[in-house]
Amino acid sequence: MLINYTKREGFAVMEICTIGGYEEVGKNMTAVKVDDDVIIFDAGIYLPPLVELQEQEVQASYTENMLRAAKAIPNDLVLDKLGWTDKVRAIVIGHAHLDHVGALPYLANRYPKAQILASPFTMAVLEGILKDEKISMRNKRKIVNENSTYQIKGSSGNLKLEFIHTTHSTIQSLFIAWHSKEGVFFYGLDFKFDNHPVIGAPPNYKRLKELGKSGVKCLVVDALYSDTDRRTASERIARNLLEDALGNIHDKKSAIFVTTFSSHIARLKSIVEFGQKTGRKIFFLGRSLNKYVEAAIKVNQCPFKNKIEIIKYRRQINSFLKRVESNREKYLIVCTGHQGEKGSILDRVVHGQTPFKFRTGDNLIFSSSIIPASVNINAREKMDNKLRKQGVRLQTDVHVSGHGGREDLRDLLGMLKPEHLIPAHGTLKQEAPLIDLAKEMGYKFQENSHLSSNGKVIKI
Repeated sequence: MLINYTKREGFAVMEICTIGGYEEVGKNMTAVKVDDDVIIFDAGIYLPPLVELQEQEVQASYTENMLRAAKAIPNDLVLDKLGWTDKVRAIVIGHAHLDHVGALPYLANRYPKAQILASPFTMAVLEGILKDEKISMRNKRKIVNENSTYQIKGSSGNLKLEFIHTTHSTIQSLFIAWHSKEGVFFYGLDFKFDNHPVIGAPPNYKRLKELGKSGVKCLVVDALYSDTDRRTASERIARNLLEDALGNIHDKKSAIFVTTFSSHIARLKSIVEFGQKTGRKIFFLGRSLNKYVEAAIKVNQCPFKNKIEIIKYRRQINSFLKRVESNREKYLIVCTGHQGEKGSILDRVVHGQTPFKFRTGDNLIFSSSIIPASVNINAREKMDNKLRKQGVRLQTDVHVSGHGGREDLRDLLGMLKPEHLIPAHGTLKQEAPLIDLAKEMGYKFQENSHLSSNGKVIKI
């Protein structure tokens, strides 16, 4: 384990252990220690190894040991070596994506005294995962609202956490600030600055500026697209793209399928609204879509709940697709599989494993991007080639990202003005451009801007 001292040994007062998500896109987990108190931020899955397990036809129910062996969950055993494990007071989850919350069911019991804190939607998704996987978690769970604070008991007093509303590609996403005795630690995974969100409010710029004026000790931030010279487009743009994509399908007898991220409730809202204009009945297929839509319904964040039908289980899905095969003009299908994942509904349809078969002239809209991992890129290339051979009309990249570009990051740094900066959520190649941006803004590499790696400790 590498230790980076930014002050002389003995004078470092805030310690940041970059457990996971600093060498890959996913597996996000960061622990911060001040005195004898530790707070963990996120506990995410790394999806490519899960895809590989599925391709090897490994059982769908996983154990902690199985996931550790596959390197699909963060190596939080480093906290045992540091002597931090028994000092963890809380595990705070920023949003509902699996690369941020998906490992928590397998790791939380290592920290029985730690409270789990999350927004209503994220907590509902977590509870859905626990139910589906038949996992029991002993930890106390606390729902926290956007733009609120919460205090937990520490070793020598209360620890104040603040939850600041931001925008991302799922609802009720949070920036998290720990107001520690040694300064504010700010956790900024994941975000973009969307001034025209389809669901919810714009980011809380006012509070970000206030924090910048009062002082931020350290910022850990999503650097995935720090090399792109852009401000990431609003979800409103994706909405317009969907309207065009669905409005320009003129063959009334052809099938229409749309695939997107199950967690993207705002995107699903747009699909339903414009899908209704086709005059077709709208069906959502699959367990993943059911899980996220049910969570949205539970927290009253699903405005389209009465406009769709959801079919969850494989046998029922196959029975329904048999109806679609002979009446394809009656339905608009929303399903999973946009990454080319083996066993997904779209994968099974493409490979002739369902009663429905694509025909020449059928329509498939990918309202998604390819997650930048080789296993996903290769799987999608194979799927797209097969679809083209089947004569399917493809519309790809009907999508805008949920991750900020270089200009979003410049704005965040300008508002927060953190003393120290640590890029996260990517490989070294994806994180390094943020260091370059920081240099433009007056930061000095290895002095107050730091590139980290999994298992490293940075002391400031």
